Amino acid sequence: MCGIWALFGSDECLSVQCLSAMKIAHRGPDAFRFENVNGFTNCCFGFHRLAVVDQLYGMQPIRVKKFPYLWLCYNGEIYNFKQLQKQFGFEYQTLVDGEVILHLYNRGGIEQTASMLDGVFAFILLDTANRKVFLARDTYGVRPLFKVLTDDGFLGVCSEAKGLINLKHSTSLCPKVEPFLPGHYEVLDLKPSGKVASVELVKFHSYKDEPLHAACDTVENLPSGSFDLETVKSNIRVLFENAVRKRLMAHRRIGCLLSGGLDSSLVAAVLLKLMKEMNISYPLQTFSIGMENSPDVLAARKVAVHIGSEHHEVIFNSEEGIQAIEDVIFSLETYDITTVRASIGMYLVSKYIRKKTDSVVIFSGEGSDELTQGYIYFHKAPSPEEAAEESERLLKELYLFDVLRADRTTAAHGLELRVPFLDHRFTSYYLSLPAELRTPKNGIEKYLLRQSFEDSNLLPKDILWRPKEAFSDGIASVKKSWFSILQDYIDQQVDDLLLEKAVEKFPFNPPQTKESYYYRQLFEKHYSGQSSWLPHYWMPRWVQATDPSARTLKHYKSATQE
Repeated sequence: MCGIWALFGSDECLSVQCLSAMKIAHRGPDAFRFENVNGFTNCCFGFHRLAVVDQLYGMQPIRVKKFPYLWLCYNGEIYNFKQLQKQFGFEYQTLVDGEVILHLYNRGGIEQTASMLDGVFAFILLDTANRKVFLARDTYGVRPLFKVLTDDGFLGVCSEAKGLINLKHSTSLCPKVEPFLPGHYEVLDLKPSGKVASVELVKFHSYKDEPLHAACDTVENLPSGSFDLETVKSNIRVLFENAVRKRLMAHRRIGCLLSGGLDSSLVAAVLLKLMKEMNISYPLQTFSIGMENSPDVLAARKVAVHIGSEHHEVIFNSEEGIQAIEDVIFSLETYDITTVRASIGMYLVSKYIRKKTDSVVIFSGEGSDELTQGYIYFHKAPSPEEAAEESERLLKELYLFDVLRADRTTAAHGLELRVPFLDHRFTSYYLSLPAELRTPKNGIEKYLLRQSFEDSNLLPKDILWRPKEAFSDGIASVKKSWFSILQDYIDQQVDDLLLEKAVEKFPFNPPQTKESYYYRQLFEKHYSGQSSWLPHYWMPRWVQATDPSARTLKHYKSATQE
């Protein structure tokens, strides 16, 4: 995890513009570099480094002797860089996994480059010989990327929007900052003036398609074409274990978030099993957060004992949670209700990890709810086909919601997040299964995933079959949820009259509740006029919901209420 920033065709002094690059310093606390591009005095790169691999030669922009005309600034991890080296005979100059991007581009151009990368990434690649700039982002947008491109060809690119919103440009008082779409690459011509012109924006991978890089994966071809249940369950286990294994690539200590729910518990259990097999010398640290005796804390404690991790519990009170709201919204760059709610716990536990431990690479369970139909409202789906369509929509929008939350709350504290449930090969296989196999069964969501690990003894049975607990609620007492605590506090902060006039003040995505209004006010304080970054609020489907919390749905049933 790093922070990348670049400008092309700046009319303003670069020494002033580069102050904007410091807005993302939290993403790379280990080192910083600011570098001009030879021959283009108004083009530059900025890089904040979190040293996870090749601590000696890992600074960026990456340039190698073989390709002196290529400049690469990237944020991510490329898990198959060694397999690609073996397949194509690449000669690497460094131990940096991202160096493979230069070799792939030289061999086959940008489309092959983006398609062959197994990992998470956002990158800026400059080819001065051919006067081209390329931008690309991984399939699910696990690594963030924003850009601003003015009519006269000034381009700014950054890991977070906050590094672009204060840029100065002669022809535009407030250039429009937009998220770069996941699963796409863009080709831009670089003019002698340093300005650019967009040539094409191309979608290089659809999450339903088996990725091109599967051909050189470490897992051999799996039995395919058969949807026999035992074969399917075996394939799910093999691919998920492979997804965790490849993400063990790190020279820094690995830890794991553990809520005690199915997803993070599976990740932690498989992770610890593989770390033992690989003889990694240190114990796995797991981290849970909640209020005193919250459901998540109790469940996570049970999982940690079962798998044998070095477990840390972060207990917070309502005052600490409320005090964090503004910092969280600043980090997130969104005002989405459920994203803000769920981010507070993740932000506080990340803060603890950074201050109190030496774990830097953090595994988590994001992506499973979208992929395996884990949200409670999936019980209300009219048909398996509609449930499958909704699952795909959620995956497409992950970069606006859960993936955004996971990245920003950890990156705010200089941690690198790894999410095995969003492994390209695992997700494409799961989505290839018949729609009826993937739906909730017997009143239990994620039935197929649970079934697949039932005989593995990785987790206690009651954890494996634990009902879905909304993250923002599981961290608090069932008697008084985090949802309710927030409502009570915000009710005193927002006047009824303000809410009545919300549509006038905020015509785009107008707040419908006091909580929503409160978050929007804080967002506008830091990112005035940027409300379009959130195209719509996250809301459950097929139910008449006015609030995204699972607690407002009739199906919701906490373990202590059974």
